[in-house]
Amino acid sequence: MANILVTGGAGYIGSHACKVLAAAGYTPVTYDSLETGWKDAVKFGPFEQGDLLDRERLDQVFAAYRPQAVMHFAALSQVGESMTQPGKYWRNNVSGSLSLIEAAIAAGCLDFVFSSTCATYGEQDGVVLDEDSSQQPLNAYAASKRAIEDMLDNFGKSDGLRSVIFRYFNVAGADPDGEIGEFHQPETHLVPLMLDAVDGKRDALTIFGTDYDTPDGTCIRDYVHVMDLVDAHVLGVKWLEDGRDSRVFNLGTGTGFSVREVVKQSGTITNREVPIIEGERRPGDATALVSGSQRAITDLGWDPKRSNMENMIADAWRWHQNTGAHYSE
Repeated sequence: MANILVTGGAGYIGSHACKVLAAAGYTPVTYDSLETGWKDAVKFGPFEQGDLLDRERLDQVFAAYRPQAVMHFAALSQVGESMTQPGKYWRNNVSGSLSLIEAAIAAGCLDFVFSSTCATYGEQDGVVLDEDSSQQPLNAYAASKRAIEDMLDNFGKSDGLRSVIFRYFNVAGADPDGEIGEFHQPETHLVPLMLDAVDGKRDALTIFGTDYDTPDGTCIRDYVHVMDLVDAHVLGVKWLEDGRDSRVFNLGTGTGFSVREVVKQSGTITNREVPIIEGERRPGDATALVSGSQRAITDLGWDPKRSNMENMIADAWRWHQNTGAHYSE
């Protein structure tokens, strides 16, 4: 059974990726600092605690497990924070990724699946973004992800590193089996914030900006079910296993939902009203971002079958009700 090193495997998306990797016959080895991840979410393979900036620790883990590939999720990802503390994002995301890439190459692990973001495209309203759209990051988070993409390309040319890069936007939903789900501290994602408000765990959901140039004045985003997303990442591992060249794939549905539309769907699923406060825009937020996925569907054979708003909210609500939507450690 081949080992796959999963950085950020104790986080929301990383833990779901570990579950799917294990089901596909791999052994996911979680490498996580637990700064934003949760040990309780590591259920499907070995756990190694460490920081990406700790090269000696990375070398130890590569030597111990000799992974076939790296699946890299570990990153700081709050857009607002990245606008006020850019150094934190460049240090953690970019310097950390450089340390990881160099450790992987030194260990002879040359297959790399990277979790990027469609936020690298910046503000391009009214179009369905594809992999050839120009990249114009609006914030340090997106800029850091773009820099890592460039880094992977550079090391591909110099050292033969092969990479699959996935650019995607909002991820929602949870493992339908209820073993793992979405929990951040602080929480910044729309769906869990909304469900906390529905459940009385917070007074209300704040909608950041109601004066955007959209039909209802709120931001529009593409949403992907977390299980569809991690299915694509396993397909990325197999793509590299098959000896194929480095490739970039967008992951989305091509359909955008406004914040108010998501709120309305939540009320339908939970049969409860979502209390709302209307707030100011956040710096760095684009008006509308929608990502097409034709390349992933055609070339990878990806099938985002769960990625409709009803499924995403229903699965998240099930996790929320069954577990209280949290981990203890």
